[in-house]
Amino acid sequence: MPEGTHYLDVNSTLLLLTVAAAVAMSAKWIKLPYSIALVIVGLILSFSKIIPPIAMTPDLILVVFLPALLFEAAWNLNLKELKQNKLPIGILATVGVLISMLVTAGILHCLAHVDLGASLLFGSMLAATDPISVLALFKKLGLNKRLTIILEGESLFNDGTAVVLFKLMLALVISGQGFSLSATAGQFCFAVVGGIIIGLIFGLASSQITKYFDDHLPEIMLTTVAAYGSFLLADSLHVSAVLSVITAGIVIGNYGSQKSMSATTRIAVNSFWEYAAFVVNSMVFLLIGLQINLELLQKYSQLILFGILAILAARIAVIYILTPFVSSKALPISWQWRHLLFWGSLRGALCMAMALSLPLDYAWREPLIVTTFGVVLFTLLVSGLSMEPLVRLLKIDSEPVLSQRDLRLQLLEAHKDKLFRLAREESINKDELKLIKLELDQDIEKLLSADDKKEETKGS
Repeated sequence: MPEGTHYLDVNSTLLLLTVAAAVAMSAKWIKLPYSIALVIVGLILSFSKIIPPIAMTPDLILVVFLPALLFEAAWNLNLKELKQNKLPIGILATVGVLISMLVTAGILHCLAHVDLGASLLFGSMLAATDPISVLALFKKLGLNKRLTIILEGESLFNDGTAVVLFKLMLALVISGQGFSLSATAGQFCFAVVGGIIIGLIFGLASSQITKYFDDHLPEIMLTTVAAYGSFLLADSLHVSAVLSVITAGIVIGNYGSQKSMSATTRIAVNSFWEYAAFVVNSMVFLLIGLQINLELLQKYSQLILFGILAILAARIAVIYILTPFVSSKALPISWQWRHLLFWGSLRGALCMAMALSLPLDYAWREPLIVTTFGVVLFTLLVSGLSMEPLVRLLKIDSEPVLSQRDLRLQLLEAHKDKLFRLAREESINKDELKLIKLELDQDIEKLLSADDKKEETKGS
């Protein structure tokens, strides 16, 4: 750790949160994506020495920050939409990760003359995409939700496969043992399946427990236990901790929240995880900016250029070779979407955490860490800042916002949920329950019948 660098403590955490709040408020006026604005501010703080360097340790990212980010994203994933797009997400997050690792490693080994083992490690680290700022932009511009689902789903699941691949490559490189395809494939499958099973157990257990009470505070606590408990247990059993958290989040978000939580509890849990993800993302992107060492970037500038070339070539191979096989007439992936999937594959904190976890005595540790930081910085600043102009250049139409009718329907359904909760708590008698429920059902029926009349009018 460089001289003067210290670990994240209470004082530095409070300072970073203050900076993040100031950036969040000013980002609206300077028209920059929030996450990218944080990186730029972190860079300025790093160069100006206003804030002393803060260590970005693997444990801080992987154990403290990552479970919160993964769970929040998985909680908000719609299982129906995920199933609908399972083919492109599944192929991009598995075959795509493997192709990305091999192409990146091949270019770095052949053109930059990097050791083959180090090249494979670099390829596995940079296979994990993190398009947070791009997804926020897509939602802001109202782009097709299916495009967002594909990009977000790929990002979530390729985090899991990339981490498993990285650990397998690291074990092979450090041990110096020969490569065995069958043994490596077996370890990979064990890690993936094991992680999913642990996530299912935590997700289902949490969903079942919440059936027996209705109090948003302990239910928030249960989701926190599920997120971090599934991660820690999977990690201790040497299976995919990332896939474990994602699975738990999907199960609770799509099953537990619908079957076991009232509408008010769902809102409270959602607000908690939205805030947690906001805080963690703010800290991560500020820390990324604070890590940049200009002297080391200059020292390894040539290697960073090769690294950027390698990840771009790998992404071209993944998107433009694989997407034709997962695109159909019913669910097409247009050329415009392919361009956005290619350019929107930003890298982030997970890549850096994997690089920082390399053994201290590994000969290629410093070059790989600096090159990873350089590539992450390029994708955030260059790709991230040019995404909105690219969307406008491609003339991709936005989707209409939620109609007033749909909003009214959602509110009426939420009122019904709250009504049943009050009934369970015996805060309302049965006669009043029947009367209010009848009124709500009539209001819903009026909205739906009004839509039917409009359709009949159009038909005639």
